[in-house]
Amino acid sequence: MAAGGYHCEYAAQWSATKFRWNLTADDAERQALLGIAEDCPDTTVVYETAAP
Repeated sequence: MAAGGYHCEYAAQWSATKFRWNLTADDAERQALLGIAEDCPDTTVVYETAAP
């Protein structure tokens, strides 16, 4: 996997953690993640919601 692939995987895992635990993101973080997502069209974010 190319270095870019790891970048995409890291961003996907970061996003999954945020979604799983219902964590917020400020505008700068959201914009950064959206920018990465544009470079990673084949990457899917997979997560399960944490139990309450």
